Amino acid sequence: MSTPEIRILFVGDELVAGQGDARALGWTGRVMARTASKPPTLAMELAVPGENTSSLARRWQEEVQRRIDPEVDCRLVIGLGSHDLDTGQTLARARLHLANLLDSAERMRLQTFVVGPPPRRDVAPKIQADLSKAFSDVCERRLIPYVDTFTPLIQHEQWNTDMTISDGYAPRQAGYGLMAWLVLHNGWNQWLGVPGAS
Repeated sequence: MSTPEIRILFVGDELVAGQGDARALGWTGRVMARTASKPPTLAMELAVPGENTSSLARRWQEEVQRRIDPEVDCRLVIGLGSHDLDTGQTLARARLHLANLLDSAERMRLQTFVVGPPPRRDVAPKIQADLSKAFSDVCERRLIPYVDTFTPLIQHEQWNTDMTISDGYAPRQAGYGLMAWLVLHNGWNQWLGVPGAS
């Protein structure tokens, strides 16, 4: 019996697209490069720079629906940024938008994996931590995998060094490498049902 093809649809802001990475891989490209599957997994990045959860919740379904094939094991990865903090969105609203998105994905029978927003330098750490915790709570209630990138990276020397040469929001190569490592070591292969890369 052949293994079904896996198609992974990534949605999110410029972090999903790897903005600022000279190698043009971002965390998504690095994760996919370390994901061992036969047949090879098809990854599609559907990113909108500057997007908050309100905008993401409005547009994701139409874009994803067009790329779903009933003959293929299609999965959804939500790469959350922290633009909610720039647009005056309350934590309650950010939670609600993510909850609605996840509930819609479940109705579409899409298995979902969520990657939280990493630290940035221009917003107080407590506010960022609260946002990440809010997102984590929404996922935990639905038994959906959530990778907290904020907590492990806020005091990480290499991350902070990388961010000093960035635009203040998106990291550079080292930072994306750290994000990819966190994703790969927090349930990614188990979620896909594939062996870990050697």
